[in-house]
Amino acid sequence: MIVFCAKELCVQHDEELDMMRAAWVGGRNMRGFREAFSKFQKLLAQFGVGRALLDLNTLPEVSVYDQLWLSTVFMPSLLLLPLQKVVVVLSPKNVYNHQMVEGLLMAVQLLIRFDVQFFAQPDAAMQWITDYSPRLPILQQEWNQHCAPTSRNTDEVAEPQASYTLRKPLRLPS
Repeated sequence: MIVFCAKELCVQHDEELDMMRAAWVGGRNMRGFREAFSKFQKLLAQFGVGRALLDLNTLPEVSVYDQLWLSTVFMPSLLLLPLQKVVVVLSPKNVYNHQMVEGLLMAVQLLIRFDVQFFAQPDAAMQWITDYSPRLPILQQEWNQHCAPTSRNTDEVAEPQASYTLRKPLRLPS
């Protein structure tokens, strides 16, 4: 279910999958950045999820002051949560933010107790973080109804497009 939708961040939670998904939908305006990320962290703590997906594809370049806040406030509180898997959706074309996120992770790498993966597109990221759950079409439909699109350009896909159906492998004649 969509648990929080503000002008900066849209958040979806699925209790059955123990997963929370968030995406920056605030456009170029970064005024509500800290408040939105604080709200996301509080929701992660409130629901105690083990899997989190953060789509940063439309996030503008993060200022040095916001990076400092992320490293001194957001990351330490994130490390205390019962997370097992975290996905950051961020295009490799967004070099500045990609390096910023990698720098944040590197600074706390010895304290991270969860798996962190990067994906370029949210569909493939959702498949991975939910272990190809049959609930994906329902979650995607709900997301599309309530949240703005977050992918800038689909021609940069490094992962296969999500089909939401697992196909049986072809069996070659013996």
